[in-house]
Amino acid sequence: MAFWSAVPLVGKVIDGVVGLVDEAIEDKDEANKLKAQLTTMFAKADMEKFSTQIQSQANVIMAEANSESWLARNWRPVLMMVFTFIIFNNYVLVPWLGLIFSKAPVLAIPVQMWELLKLGVSGYIVGRSGEKMVKVWKSNKEE
Repeated sequence: MAFWSAVPLVGKVIDGVVGLVDEAIEDKDEANKLKAQLTTMFAKADMEKFSTQIQSQANVIMAEANSESWLARNWRPVLMMVFTFIIFNNYVLVPWLGLIFSKAPVLAIPVQMWELLKLGVSGYIVGRSGEKMVKVWKSNKEE
């Protein structure tokens, strides 16, 4: 599965272009060869764009990490720790304290916080996965 299939319109256009090869070329072997070349070309262009995007995001994070300001270096980890504390409080600590005390404080979790938490966690996961994929892609490219 190519990256372009994640964007429905782009995926349909590219699949349509590749699908036209069967209609335009009668020789099936030649058509399959051309479809493979087109797919490789689209995948390479897509991977280069993805690699550039990951690299620019990594540069932003590296600039923050190397900043002189404590806040600029640590705002992402601090934010994720606050979210982790709120989740720990509501789903681990409060149920245990509820067994001892009649009322334990529950911290409100707004929808926006959940969205930001999902974005932060998924961004980290996708970023790390993307870095690994780019390394594999570059090592295969060099061989």
